[in-house]
Amino acid sequence: PKLANLIKLNTNENPYPPSPRVLAAIQAELGDDAASLRLYPDPNADLLKAAVAGQHDVTPQQVFVGNGSDEVLAHVFMALLKHDKPILFPDITYSFYPVYCGLYGVDYRTVPLADDFSIDPAEYVGQANGGIIFPNPNAPTGRLLALAAIERILQANPDSVVVVDEAYVDFGGETAIGLVNRYDNLLVVHTLSKSRSLAGLRVGFAVGHPALIEALERVKNSFNSYPLDRLAIIAAVAAIADEAYFQQTCAAVIATRDTLTADLSALGFDVLPSAANFIFARHPQRDAAAIAQALRERSIIVRHFKLPRIDQFLRITVGTNGECKALIEALGDILS
Repeated sequence: PKLANLIKLNTNENPYPPSPRVLAAIQAELGDDAASLRLYPDPNADLLKAAVAGQHDVTPQQVFVGNGSDEVLAHVFMALLKHDKPILFPDITYSFYPVYCGLYGVDYRTVPLADDFSIDPAEYVGQANGGIIFPNPNAPTGRLLALAAIERILQANPDSVVVVDEAYVDFGGETAIGLVNRYDNLLVVHTLSKSRSLAGLRVGFAVGHPALIEALERVKNSFNSYPLDRLAIIAAVAAIADEAYFQQTCAAVIATRDTLTADLSALGFDVLPSAANFIFARHPQRDAAAIAQALRERSIIVRHFKLPRIDQFLRITVGTNGECKALIEALGDILS
């Protein structure tokens, strides 16, 4: 939106810049004349795969990388989820899942969230399916599913690929990557857009059994041999290497999220428990669309979903302390 003094709290970007090591790595790669940019990048992105493998104690053969987790997920739908039986995912979840199904001709069935908007693992037990996918924490609700519950789903569906989309897990959850060596049907997808502050460079990855990774590589190499550019690879490796900065910024987002949750509750909002870098909230006496419009008139944008069950909720990205303070002040003005 072309708004003056915009406070952008609608797309879950990290409010903090990437690690200083990222800029240093890009500058070093470019040198004085940027001559390296005349050359294609490594089509296998071996440096990045090694960095991811080292971070998560897996082998590079268990790592797939792509142009943001959206591209990784697109290849997942094409390579692993196109079967005779429908795949399963929550009825309230990442909006791209049904889009990928439509694009690739994948049949699907949605599984209703519980009344408290949590994922109930029992609903994925004993259901014939061609695969299962869900975010953890879920989006747009922010609710977290425990690893024990994920294991229950894996154990109940040994012949189905189970994809756990962990775009937001670094803000309060525990990754399921530690389970991939015990369950060959598990694929875990990550992005560096959120917790590593690299949304502008588009880097995502998946970790799973080498057979699943090999299938993804086949699709990727039939589509684009060079999905990650040289600077994205270098920057991603540098971001992963700076663990202290990563922990620092995640902790800052979590602290601001807690304050924002308390401030919204004080204004009368119902706020779902969140393990993500956003919160999902509704006001029992005020229309969500009207609130979103009133905020927009004050150059603050949040996400409103015109969907069943959640049309009275707003998804609000956790910004800086100053941005969240401005949001609360604006909401106080609107509600009064």
